Amino acid sequence: MGEKTKGNLIIIGGAEDKYGESSILKNVVNIIGGSNADLTVLTTATEKPAEAGREYRNVFGRLGISNISILNIDTRDDANMEENVQIISRASGIFFTGGDQLRITSILGGTKVYKALHDAYLKGVAIIGTSAGASVMSGTMVVDGNSNDAARKCTLKMAPGLGLLEEAIIDQHFEQRGRIGRLLCGVAENPYILGIGIDEDTAVRVYPDAHFEVLGTNAVTVVDGKTIKNSNVSELKPDEILAISHVTLHVLPFGYGFDMKNREVLRLH
Repeated sequence: MGEKTKGNLIIIGGAEDKYGESSILKNVVNIIGGSNADLTVLTTATEKPAEAGREYRNVFGRLGISNISILNIDTRDDANMEENVQIISRASGIFFTGGDQLRITSILGGTKVYKALHDAYLKGVAIIGTSAGASVMSGTMVVDGNSNDAARKCTLKMAPGLGLLEEAIIDQHFEQRGRIGRLLCGVAENPYILGIGIDEDTAVRVYPDAHFEVLGTNAVTVVDGKTIKNSNVSELKPDEILAISHVTLHVLPFGYGFDMKNREVLRLH
């Protein structure tokens, strides 16, 4: 996996603290260059782009960034415009707001902005996403599924994501919306990938060597399917409760991290 994680990612589980300690967003500011940062906020995921853009301009402005571009790419034509490509290309940090992750992939996928985004990532530019902007980071993303419910087979809807983080699926608002069941379904369907469930006001910072550290006030749940001995996920009766055995599960708060290549918990502080 190490060779498949080339840049810097900050993946936020949603509802990050914007007006208090703002520990996650302060980390974002430091990583992308502090007061010298050139931040681009992409509001593609939301159907209220002006509102979201205004809020993040105020939030990041309060944290010391003056050079902020709000990029509302609302159509595939927008995503092929050279001026938008240039804004992405000069950014030191690119931030995806929350909303609907399928809007991000269906509008950006295969466009000039999509290519510019990947080029920026490969150069080491930090890509940050919250909520829907978190789910979209992986090669395969969770689109829909039952929350606060027992794990049932075939209730999870997945789609291709942006492909910045491979061999993993991300779920957000994790503990707050009771999403352990659907993450277990996702991993049962392909035990090779890691399931990463990120709580609200919590984030993972992914480094180029494929380890991440936990930021924020809650926890990150890692579901490792490599140890699974058996499951009924491929059997008939799609509405059955999922059966799964010998899955490995880690719950990691601030001060911990995870080596995704070797699948080992790291104690960082």
